[in-house]
Amino acid sequence: MRIVLMGPPGAGKGTQAARLAARAGVPHISTGDMFRQAVREGTPLGLEAKGYMDRGALVPDEVTIGIVRERLRQEDAARGFVFDGFPRTTVQAEALDRILAELERPLEAAVELVVPDAEIVRRLAGRRVCPQCGATYHVEFQPPARPGVCDRCGAELAQRPDDREETVRERLAVYRRQTAPLVDYYRAAGILVQVDGTGAVDAVTASVLEALR
Repeated sequence: MRIVLMGPPGAGKGTQAARLAARAGVPHISTGDMFRQAVREGTPLGLEAKGYMDRGALVPDEVTIGIVRERLRQEDAARGFVFDGFPRTTVQAEALDRILAELERPLEAAVELVVPDAEIVRRLAGRRVCPQCGATYHVEFQPPARPGVCDRCGAELAQRPDDREETVRERLAVYRRQTAPLVDYYRAAGILVQVDGTGAVDAVTASVLEALR
């Protein structure tokens, strides 16, 4: 299995990527994981990325792509991979294609989890976290026993700033601007697979596996 998993924030990419990777026995690779591993290993690119991350700046494409190249040359990626959140732009997608061509392991599919904006807002804007112990709740799908109070430690629950409705809508707008060309890129390449991401987690996993067959 050699796939990239795309979808808006809150579409369930991380959950589905982890499940698909586990089923196929291949690594689940996210940009954050790659950066952290490169930093831990002290590679020159990892140290360069750390400099940007420590300043709160975006890591430039050339550094990100270099780290992707390093990651794909590791032994566990020889049998395949599930990319989660990478590539984000057509520039990154073209670079990934070049790396995979060098390795003679072309991408098999780009899977887009399709979830309407209204559902994303419902999922993310309803999320609440405990600032004390880190427990996560949802006002609709997983509410605490007492409204606004953590079951685990009794602290008052909070909404993260990036989960506020207006922020979620802005994040979605940015995602659409960035990713619409990427969807077109993979559609033109003939490897785009679009899956309804609104069902239960097991149902979405089954739909992705069926689409990949």
